[in-house]
Amino acid sequence: MIKRLESLSIHTLLTLGALAMVLPFAWMLSTSLKSQSEVFSYPPQWIPSELIWQNYVRAWQGAPFARYFLNSIVIALAVTLGTLITGSLAAFAFARIRFPGRDALFAIYLSSMMIPHQMTIIPSFLVLRNLGDISPALGLDTYFALIAPFVASAFGIFLLRQSFLTLPNELEDAAILDGCGKLGFLWRIVIPLSRPALATLALFTFMGNWNSYLWPLIVTNSNDMRTVQIGLRYFVGQETASQWGSLMAAAVFITFPVVIVYLVVQKQFVQGIAGTGIKQ
Repeated sequence: MIKRLESLSIHTLLTLGALAMVLPFAWMLSTSLKSQSEVFSYPPQWIPSELIWQNYVRAWQGAPFARYFLNSIVIALAVTLGTLITGSLAAFAFARIRFPGRDALFAIYLSSMMIPHQMTIIPSFLVLRNLGDISPALGLDTYFALIAPFVASAFGIFLLRQSFLTLPNELEDAAILDGCGKLGFLWRIVIPLSRPALATLALFTFMGNWNSYLWPLIVTNSNDMRTVQIGLRYFVGQETASQWGSLMAAAVFITFPVVIVYLVVQKQFVQGIAGTGIKQ
């Protein structure tokens, strides 16, 4: 009886937590189909009296979202791929290769996670501006400016290192006996066995860069380099009334790529969160 009550309590708390997470998205979807007059009606109406599908048409046409989607997809995928490559190589070195000062170097690199992102914005901006004087392709308002500063992640290296540490040393010994080098062992054995951790890192990285707003706003000047998050600003007026229905409609279709990516890697994501950090 006590176990059943404990199970019921846990499931009740989890259900309430899930509802708290889902309600904002449900309200966003509801508002995206409302007229302007119904958005702030009191009491609030969860179900619109009339479905205004035109909000989605106005949202797509209100800003060059086709270009914004292309930019965001290119940036998010490039940063995700770069993070997986650099994170795998660095994590393998910190986890499986012994060299003088390894642990101290890892601790120093890991301490960079405590530096707020806002503190690195100005130095990064100045570096890119100076690189632009050398070559326009490496300066501001380019894909390089939106991708290069984020292809290495201290969190990603830490996450993958913890996963690589769970692999038994006997696997490496057997690979060496078979004539497999360090990179071969990483590519053929470590990476396939660490897919849950890699999927977890890929999901976090993709979401973080897809939802990035401040950095693209600072380093881009032209519409050709803007991203989807900046596109939402088109519907928030300063001198005119904000178009809340169109804004919520744009937010809905901007959210879809993240949902799709999560559904694709959901199984590996759960395994990665559950298994990372457990050393065998």
